[in-house]
Amino acid sequence: MMVMLRLAVGLMGNAASFLLYAAPIWTFARVIRKKSTEEFSSVPYILSLLNCLMYTWYGLPVVSHEWENFPMITINGLGILLELSFIIIFIWFASRKQKLTAGIMTTAVIIIFSITALISTYKLHDHHKRKELVGSVGLIASVAMYGSPLVVMKKVIQTKSVEYMPFSLSFFSFLASALWMAYGLLGRDLIIAAPNLVGFPLGALQLVLYCKYRNRVMEEPKPAKEWDVEKVDQKISKQVQIAVVTTDENINAKKSQMINS
Repeated sequence: MMVMLRLAVGLMGNAASFLLYAAPIWTFARVIRKKSTEEFSSVPYILSLLNCLMYTWYGLPVVSHEWENFPMITINGLGILLELSFIIIFIWFASRKQKLTAGIMTTAVIIIFSITALISTYKLHDHHKRKELVGSVGLIASVAMYGSPLVVMKKVIQTKSVEYMPFSLSFFSFLASALWMAYGLLGRDLIIAAPNLVGFPLGALQLVLYCKYRNRVMEEPKPAKEWDVEKVDQKISKQVQIAVVTTDENINAKKSQMINS
C-alpha cells in the first residue's frame, strides 16, 4: 500500500515538475519576440539544469538500488533538455556581459556534474556511499535552485511589480516542492525530501508576493511630449519679446530726456 501511494505521489510530482520546467516557455517566447532578455536572469535556469543533472544521475541504477527512483529519471531527463534549450536561447539574445556570465556558470555546472559522476562511478563501490555523495551535491543544487528566485523576489519588492516573476513558475514550484517532499518522506529518503523543505516555503512566499503586487505595474519615467516642448518654447519666446520691447522703451525714454535737457 505504501509503495503504491509513493508511486502515485511520484507520478503527480512528475506532472507538477513537468509544468514547472515547461513554465518558462512563455517567457522565452517573449524573449524571442522582443529579441532581448530584458531584466530576466539566467541563474534560475542554470541552477535548474544542475538540479536535473544530479537527480537524473541519482535515480539511475548506478547510484540508486535498481529502479527504485525511476520517476526521478524521466522528469529530470526531460528537465535537462528544456533547461538547456532555455539557456541556449538566453545566451543567443543576451547582452555581451550576460552571455559571459551565463556561459561561465553553465560551464561550471557541467564540470561539477562530471566530477561528481566520475567519483561516484569509479571511486565509490556501494550504492549507499554513492547516494550520499550524489545526494549531497543534489541537495545543494536543489536548495540553490529554490533559493534563486530570491533575487527576483527582491526586485518585485523594490519595483512593486511581478512583471519578471511569472505566476506559473511560482505556482508550479510550490506544487512540485510539496509533492516531492511527500515522495521523499514516504520513502524515508531525506536526500529527496530535504531540499523541498526549503522549496515549499519559498514557493509559498512567491505566491504571497504575487497576490500582493499582481495588479501593479512598474513605473517608468514619462517621456516629454512634443506639445509640451512647443508650449515651453512659445513661453520662452514671449518672455524674450517682452524683455526686448521693455529694453527699447527704456532706451527711447532716456534719449527723450537727453534731448529735452
